[in-house]
Amino acid sequence: MRNLLLFVFVISLYSCDDGDLQIETINFDDSTIQYCGSSPTTESTLFFKISGSEALILTLASGTLKNEVSNGEIQIPVTGNTKVTYRIFSDKVSKDYFCNPLPPATPIVTEEIEAQGGFVHITTTAKTEGETTSYEHNIRLSEISLVNKTNDQRITDLRINNFGTVTTK
Repeated sequence: MRNLLLFVFVISLYSCDDGDLQIETINFDDSTIQYCGSSPTTESTLFFKISGSEALILTLASGTLKNEVSNGEIQIPVTGNTKVTYRIFSDKVSKDYFCNPLPPATPIVTEEIEAQGGFVHITTTAKTEGETTSYEHNIRLSEISLVNKTNDQRITDLRINNFGTVTTK
């Protein structure tokens, strides 16, 4: 009986499977929001944060950012033209990768995970300096659910609430 219990215990140690989950957390707190061009406009659709060989990409529908003060927070579901994507590259990635008409050959994308749900929240405030008014768009993410389709693993420890602030004129 003792040998049987020992055998069952040893087998149970080897039968545990973590599902080959490689990504446990996503943290872009120390990364600043970036965009293509010298400054974003209301027509800008691509925003991203880079941390070494990882990137968190936010794609908005054209015209989502408006040069008008929002009455509270605008909530946009992550569906259709609004996407949140997490990518892992083979090496460090730079702004050029996202902003060149043809991305460079390296680094290559080794993993791409698109959000299956969640919300983008935008609060817009006006900032007037002299006769110039600019608009600050504070972008927040909530309930983002990233699911790795290759192994059906869900990333639940997301630390990407505050995506960042962009200013348009």
